[in-house]
Amino acid sequence: MIDTPWRVLPHGELTQRTPNLWTVEGTLPAMPLTRTCAIARRADGDLVIHSAIAFNETTLAQVLALGRPKWMVVPSGFHRLDAPAWKTRFPDIQVVTPATTRDKVEEKVPVDFTLDEAGAHFGPDQGVILRNLGGTAGKEGVMETRQDGVVALVFNDALFNHPHTTGFKGFVVRMLGSTGGPKVTRIARTFIMSDRAALGQAFRELADTEGLAVVVPGHGLVMDDDPAAILRGVAGTL
Repeated sequence: MIDTPWRVLPHGELTQRTPNLWTVEGTLPAMPLTRTCAIARRADGDLVIHSAIAFNETTLAQVLALGRPKWMVVPSGFHRLDAPAWKTRFPDIQVVTPATTRDKVEEKVPVDFTLDEAGAHFGPDQGVILRNLGGTAGKEGVMETRQDGVVALVFNDALFNHPHTTGFKGFVVRMLGSTGGPKVTRIARTFIMSDRAALGQAFRELADTEGLAVVVPGHGLVMDDDPAAILRGVAGTL
């Protein structure tokens, strides 16, 4: 594997969302959208880095103080920008991705497990669960974290909650339907959603998760004010 430089783009601060989940919001090159990296701590103390962002040294030190980065979830072939840098810096990190995107991800970083294959290493006893998201034909998954009865759900491109942005690029993404509140975007409906009814049912079932306190979208604002109602509302738009 070719060594990849640790190139840092502007990003926000490490923010704790639940007892075992933290997020960092970062920028994307030449795009008005933000992206969200989620860091989950398992019961064994190891960290799961979901949709990795190359952090500045201050934020990276804060993350490393939480535990050892043992797992990296590359949630799709479109979220692999900083995965090679993480693999270079932490060569023992185990890479997980949906089975349908494995070939695309392996263009940038070796894959150790698909979501299905990783299932044996995750579960309620570890406080982190990885599963495929219904209605996406295995193109996307969802990460569930739980500790002390508090649950968070981490999504990727199947769920956006990005506010409108300004400027010409902001106008473009708005016209594409990628901004403006919790939603399954037009692009996700076209390229990710395989079964409208099944995806809606998946959102409703996840909304019924006992202890659900936080929903983290792949892009946009974290939802912690009645996230169950938000998921049911999104399901109702499909």
